[in-house]
Amino acid sequence: MTIRKFEDIQAWQLARGMTKRIYALTKQSKFSRDFGLKDQIRRAAGSSMHNIAEGFDAGSNKEFIRFLRYAKRSCTEVQSELYIALDETYITNEEFLAIYKNAAETKAAIHGFISYLKSYEQNKK
Repeated sequence: MTIRKFEDIQAWQLARGMTKRIYALTKQSKFSRDFGLKDQIRRAAGSSMHNIAEGFDAGSNKEFIRFLRYAKRSCTEVQSELYIALDETYITNEEFLAIYKNAAETKAAIHGFISYLKSYEQNKK
């Protein structure tokens, strides 16, 4: 598959799905009233997809990889914040596990894409 636009990138698609799930989760009554955590986890989830999109237009694979690493770290931030939501009983264990897994899958896709871009750069030399 040829990537012509950032929406074609599997990691971006996964990050978008994760962000959609986070927004739905944070609309629940108890979670929705914790404005700080709600805002932070939404920003982290959105950051994962935004950094992939922004990196796509970075101009070089080296710069793109830098943005992909930011996106990956944002997924890790989502995972960490999920623990707070779980500990505060804003979410169930099942919700925690589902979105934690979604973030892990997104991170894995980003990691795979970074590896691909690095390999491509090395083969160009």
